Amino acid sequence: MTSPVYLFDLASRQAQWLAARQTTISGNIANANTPGYRAKDVEPFVDVLDKTKLAMAATSNGHIGFDASRPDASKVKKADTWDTVYSRNSVSLEQEMIKAGEVDRQHSLNTSIVKAFHRMLMSSVRTA
Repeated sequence: MTSPVYLFDLASRQAQWLAARQTTISGNIANANTPGYRAKDVEPFVDVLDKTKLAMAATSNGHIGFDASRPDASKVKKADTWDTVYSRNSVSLEQEMIKAGEVDRQHSLNTSIVKAFHRMLMSSVRTA
């Protein structure tokens, strides 16, 4: 019995999230000189995954269990560092460019993982 592989679905969800975040970042940059504009950002991808309620499954008694009571370092929130500037908006072009770079690196990592997994999948099909 084979189990479905969800890596491609997960990568697709992250790609959609990255596209939404890049759109939000570009909107912030476009409104950098708009008086009173408040910078926006999307919900972190970790929170998006938490809402999907994917449960970890142990397929063998020897697997290490997951302790839900243990604190998770990924849930630590960063302090809000937006400063209001001359135009009374909260857009920092430096921070927006840093976020755009993060999106680019995450997208590159996502596509690299999918390519590697695809090659591995295709080589296992060829040998079978």
